[in-house]
Amino acid sequence: MTSRRNLLKTLALTPLALTGAPLLAQAEAKKESTFQFSLNTSTIRGQKLSLPQTIELAAKAGYDGFEPWMMEIQAYVESGKTLASLKKLASDAGLAFFDCIGFPTWMAQDEAKSKAGFAQMEKEMGILAELGCPRVAAPAIGSEAPLDLLRTGEKYKQLLELGRKTGVMPQLEFWGAFPSFYHLGQAMAVAAAADDKDAKILADIYHLFRGGSGFEGMKMLDGHAIDIFHMNDFPASIPRTEQQDKDRVMPGDGAAPMQEIADTLKSKGGQIILSLELFNPTYYAMDAEVVVKEGLGKMKRFF
Repeated sequence: MTSRRNLLKTLALTPLALTGAPLLAQAEAKKESTFQFSLNTSTIRGQKLSLPQTIELAAKAGYDGFEPWMMEIQAYVESGKTLASLKKLASDAGLAFFDCIGFPTWMAQDEAKSKAGFAQMEKEMGILAELGCPRVAAPAIGSEAPLDLLRTGEKYKQLLELGRKTGVMPQLEFWGAFPSFYHLGQAMAVAAAADDKDAKILADIYHLFRGGSGFEGMKMLDGHAIDIFHMNDFPASIPRTEQQDKDRVMPGDGAAPMQEIADTLKSKGGQIILSLELFNPTYYAMDAEVVVKEGLGKMKRFF
């Protein structure tokens, strides 16, 4: 005869027996993120190469894709060439158009500026759609402090709807030295306020440091919230609030906790594009081929 005490013990352990296996299966099912490597064209802008030359170098170095700036695409078309030829050039080189950097004033509080920014964004999304580029950066250019984060979330939702219409999704980007939108916390609030399954945050090691966000907050985002992460580093010799874009250095050559950042990104699951974005005149004075090879190698040390 089973005693009352043994019966209670059995009942208490039953839920664990029933739920333990599924919980273990869920834990085992979570896989590390997978990564693709991208070259943001700003990294070798100082060498004044054409877009075809940049594509050739990125492909030769072994990148999976690249991240051009809209002004470079426009310059290519204005030289008399077509978007179709640019798309073929990248395809033949085995490179994907991962994202594009542009500056429409969609986030501006001034409604006329915001309306013009949305119109510009739609036009540029159309260009990117022709190239097969699925993303565009959406920074806060045109906005002023203080920024109403809930209202900005509504605008970001409108931008996401435009992205679904064109097939080119906007990546919400914050800049560490930009007065109105400089912190990861602000970007997270805007993304949450948008209440949209396609909301994405484009973060950057330099901007996380420069704006005072730090790196712990990144642990709150899962892989679904991040498509692209900008790779760089910052020197320890310059005070945080005095650092500028030109001071960025290669990943691992500065004071950023690179292995911790890498481990955070690895734990998120999904696929993340790591894009090397630098503006350093020291690298501009070097051979561009050396810079792109070195940059890829230094990213891969941590991934």
